[in-house]
Amino acid sequence: QVERGFQAFIICPLIEESEVLQVKAAEAEYERLRAEVFPDLRVGLLHGRMAAAEKERVMRAFRDRELDILVATPVVEVGIDIPNATVMVIEGAERFGLAQLHQLRGRVGRGEADSYCILLTENASAEAVERLRLVERSHNGLELAEADLKMRGPGEYFGTRQSGLPDLKLAQVSDLSLLELAREAARRLLARDPDLSLPEHRAVARRLQEMPLSVEVS
Repeated sequence: QVERGFQAFIICPLIEESEVLQVKAAEAEYERLRAEVFPDLRVGLLHGRMAAAEKERVMRAFRDRELDILVATPVVEVGIDIPNATVMVIEGAERFGLAQLHQLRGRVGRGEADSYCILLTENASAEAVERLRLVERSHNGLELAEADLKMRGPGEYFGTRQSGLPDLKLAQVSDLSLLELAREAARRLLARDPDLSLPEHRAVARRLQEMPLSVEVS
């Protein structure tokens, strides 16, 4: 696709490599692709910890076709319109919610050319494969959000575990669309301000400091 003049996204779950999660990180993948895999192509990097001006510069370069490949975190899942981008490769796809995968794949196919979203996973479990098959079969974001919540559970609301039954005792967890909207809003907030250091997020940071956070990851 790049040889034909089109552009590509490569999405990674993390910004930096983690000792806990064995998944590809955007910074390391950017360096590897730029130096070893595509030395003749123009590769860019975009993630939520970059300064706003730098993020805008990178997006402008991609929009103006000055970059062939953009390695990014899910910060690109909303508000990005690049009709010339026809390929998206999502690394560690099992780490994303189904509604988030649906949002991400919507960044390609915005022009007239045939487009492709490729989901990569190193988790060959039946559940992981079935979740990704759902994304393949359905193009309804709400339907995917409901299916994901039923399959994985909502996870911890104030911890790092992203699946399973919550530790909180709730009267009911029936408003699936509202829960998914809240989760996606939290993801977007953390993509923009991972440390919650911006003035408008200080109240959230203080509230989280009062919560007993778990370090369990699944």
